[in-house]
Amino acid sequence: MKLNPDIVAYIDGANLHQGVKSLGWKLDYPRFRVWLSDKYGIGRAYIFIGLISKYKDLYTHLQEAGFTLVFKEVIFDGNGKNGISLK
Repeated sequence: MKLNPDIVAYIDGANLHQGVKSLGWKLDYPRFRVWLSDKYGIGRAYIFIGLISKYKDLYTHLQEAGFTLVFKEVIFDGNGKNGISLK
């Protein structure tokens, strides 16, 4: 399919990761980005993802694969549990 800059994908990174993980798969993000372009003509793909410093290499990898990252604030509730909210 022809690449169309007006077609945009909005991807929730946590749901994508958990869904792939629940199937026992490992996602090849560069190939996934190419598939989005080839199959659906996606011009821009945004991934909404929590910003955690230990994952900076992942963020670089995703950007190099052609994704635009939108960071979500990660909030810790003080009980060792965390919730994620958009800022």
